[in-house]
Amino acid sequence: MNFNHIVKNFLKKIKFPDGSFDYAKVAVVIIFALYFFSYAIHSETIYNTPNFIDSIINSVNLAIHEAGHACFFFFGNFIYVLGGSLLQVLIPIIFAGYFFIKSENFSGSLLLFWVGQNLINVSVYAGDAVVMQLPLLGGDNSGHDWHYLLSVTGLLDYTKVISGVIYIVGFLLIALATALSFFFARKDNIQNAGQL
Repeated sequence: MNFNHIVKNFLKKIKFPDGSFDYAKVAVVIIFALYFFSYAIHSETIYNTPNFIDSIINSVNLAIHEAGHACFFFFGNFIYVLGGSLLQVLIPIIFAGYFFIKSENFSGSLLLFWVGQNLINVSVYAGDAVVMQLPLLGGDNSGHDWHYLLSVTGLLDYTKVISGVIYIVGFLLIALATALSFFFARKDNIQNAGQL
């Protein structure tokens, strides 16, 4: 029994019409959804006990985050500090937008998982603004972006609320990515991709 047959039987059991889905794409969606929802659920421990995949994704996200500081260096200290988290979320949005514009809707919807994951990642960093226990790239003396941002704006007392809102948006985006990815994995959407 091959993997495609297993997925097809699974989908029959949950009452999807036979033959209406590209089963390879559905398998990808299931893997993405399992990974990214697990990431969201265990977000408080992603820096303490990262697995191999988390380490790779977090390394890419960290490189983008640090590049954000460099990109926004000339816009004043506040935007410079915000630039790390901002670019970390903007880059996956730009990639997703590119694929949606090109009517590659399945690819675009998969990239929304990355956007949601980055928001979850940013929520963990923002939530650390008061206790400042996360390991920082430049060490303890390098400055904590979110401690600075929330202190300057007078919002440090609202750290948990702000972190929670960012987390909820990220989690909902992962849920939306799951729904859209399943929708765009339908064969009729593949045939009519340019009409959407």
